[in-house]
Amino acid sequence: MTHSTLSQSLQGTVLTAAELIRRYQVGDRNFQAVQLIDADLSQQSLAGIDLRQARLENVNLAGSDLTGANLREAALVRANLQGARLRQANLINVNLTQANLIAADLREAGLRSAGLQRCDLSQAQLGEAILNEANAEGAIFCGAHLTEASLSRARLTAANLTSATLDQANLAGASLSRAIFNKARLIGAMLNGASLERANFTQADLTRARLNGCNLRHTVLIQANLRGANLSWSSLRSANLRGATLYRTKLNWSNLSDAILTDAVMMNAHLYHTNFRNAELSGAILPESLPNRTPPSTHLLQ
Repeated sequence: MTHSTLSQSLQGTVLTAAELIRRYQVGDRNFQAVQLIDADLSQQSLAGIDLRQARLENVNLAGSDLTGANLREAALVRANLQGARLRQANLINVNLTQANLIAADLREAGLRSAGLQRCDLSQAQLGEAILNEANAEGAIFCGAHLTEASLSRARLTAANLTSATLDQANLAGASLSRAIFNKARLIGAMLNGASLERANFTQADLTRARLNGCNLRHTVLIQANLRGANLSWSSLRSANLRGATLYRTKLNWSNLSDAILTDAVMMNAHLYHTNFRNAELSGAILPESLPNRTPPSTHLLQ
């Protein structure tokens, strides 16, 4: 029987870890739609394996090499992938709910529309990964590296990105309400049109970040660095920017009514038609002129 015929006969088959390893070692790569529940495949070399639509719940793949693997539409609920190598892997529409991906290498991996709810990606490497439209609600990305990753229209509601690196990342249109970005780096990141209501960016570095047209209502930006960032046409109603750096920040046509700007540094900020109605500005370092603090109501972002 050829490898191709053998592989086709495996579809839907329940395999043991030992059987999969044996067949992989003799050259088989196609294990599409197989089932391995609670199997131990830790520390295995499985580069290039095809596990499309496979059921792999609770599987232990810790430390395994899955470089270039095809896991599209696979079910990896509660799987252990700690320290696994998944660089350039196909994880489109995969279900990784509550999976352990601590310190996993997912650089350049495709995770479009992936299910990452409550997944732990602490210290994971996700540089240049594609996570567009992924659902990572409640996921943990503490200390993760997402430089130049694409997360447009992704859902990261209540996700924890404390100390994560997102330099040049694309988060345009993402849902980030109640997400935690404390001490995170988002230098040059794209967040245009993102929903950031009640998110926490305490001491985050948003230098030159683009946040045009964002919802930042009640967002915490205490001591955040927004130097050179663009927040034009955004709503920052009741946002907390205490001690924030807003040097050369663009806030044209933005709404900062009821915002806290105590001790904020706003030298050379762009404030054309910015609304500061009822904002707390005590101790703030303001531009020499502060035009149009309270523009007509027709100009307000509600």
